[in-house]
Amino acid sequence: MSHQVPRGERDLSVAALARVEGEGAMRLRVADGQVTGVELNIYEPPRFFEALLRGRRMHEPVDITARICGICPVAYQMSACAAVEDACGVEVSAPIRNLRRLIYCGEWIQSHALHIYLLHAPDFLGCESALVLARDHREVVERGLRLRKAGNELITAVGGRDSHPVNVRLGGFYRAPARARLEGLRALLDEALEDALATVRMTAAFDMPDLELAHTLVALSEPGEYPIDRGRLTSTAGLDAPVEAFSEHIVEEHVAHSTALHAQLEGAEQPYLVGPLARYALGREWLSPAAQAAAGEAGLPKVVRNPYQSIVVRAVEAVYAVEEALRLIDGYEEPDPPARTVMPRAGVGHGATEAPRGILYHRYELDDDGIITRATIVPPTSQNQRALEADLRDYASRHLHLDDDALRWRLEQAIRNYDPCISCATHFLDLTVERR
Repeated sequence: MSHQVPRGERDLSVAALARVEGEGAMRLRVADGQVTGVELNIYEPPRFFEALLRGRRMHEPVDITARICGICPVAYQMSACAAVEDACGVEVSAPIRNLRRLIYCGEWIQSHALHIYLLHAPDFLGCESALVLARDHREVVERGLRLRKAGNELITAVGGRDSHPVNVRLGGFYRAPARARLEGLRALLDEALEDALATVRMTAAFDMPDLELAHTLVALSEPGEYPIDRGRLTSTAGLDAPVEAFSEHIVEEHVAHSTALHAQLEGAEQPYLVGPLARYALGREWLSPAAQAAAGEAGLPKVVRNPYQSIVVRAVEAVYAVEEALRLIDGYEEPDPPARTVMPRAGVGHGATEAPRGILYHRYELDDDGIITRATIVPPTSQNQRALEADLRDYASRHLHLDDDALRWRLEQAIRNYDPCISCATHFLDLTVERR
């Protein structure tokens, strides 16, 4: 049981945040029983990918930006393709677009499985690590590994390998997989669907801390389908704009305590949030039948405002991604040719897709020869930083009665709600809490 602490000065420090991708720190200041400041100090050195892309040829971002993240390289490849093709005035065929959506489903499955089972579930099951979880709940970890394997096998079948796929290119793919290769995944995906549904049931039974947030939720929206590979920029506050207007509505700014930029909605005082909760709120009606049924059985409201329930929404999205993959395989039409020719021309292109963690936006300026003169990449984790800091402030304010160890655990759990990929944001946790 946690001991009560005095309401005076307080300084809490965490050397490293466990079970997130990347490195950083957090500083929480408390004075006279009030939280006076919360900062996520992302100190991992910036890697300058945007500068590195300047002077490169237009086909190179597909492979270069995939190296930003080993967990969601497909997201970077898809957003990069969309932006360069937009600049060159190229629209790919429906079979190519469906094949891109199929490989993206694989990434959603493996990424959601990784986060739910190995990074986040230990918090709810009272385990300090995935190793302890594997010891005490072996069947849980085995289910998660099976689900992740299904996603990886799907990525490999379409992309050539599961990490940094080599078959993706500007305009489409180097080679289209044979129907028999994709059909061979059906048994694995059928099993994955059962595992995904069991994942929803498991996460829905977790004891969730009570926290309701009023963040504006922002996601892509494409009528008729759940957002993955395209859509307009929409929000629960009424935003509805084309992707090329991204920078008119999303403003990035430097903050002293982070090597990642902070993003905010133009003219809005409250933070905005991207990711599963936003996609679910704005696209729930387009979920597949099994995913909708699973969400209903889990008791999810139409708009989920408790960030701790994000683990349930991720599980619902995993169900959707498996069903969508099966649908795409059933209707697979091998693209011929597997890629459209993309000719260079001067222009500006915009591309946005829904990475597992939220909207990933790319913008490229090209000259007449297709050389990149300027690049902008806005990953989901950097967009969520302001919302995450606000969540930490709110949660800490309500739980200052906890001792340092208990408060540290709860705040780390709150951060893991976001499944932050700090390498993408560049880059999570040293925690320092000052009480005065």
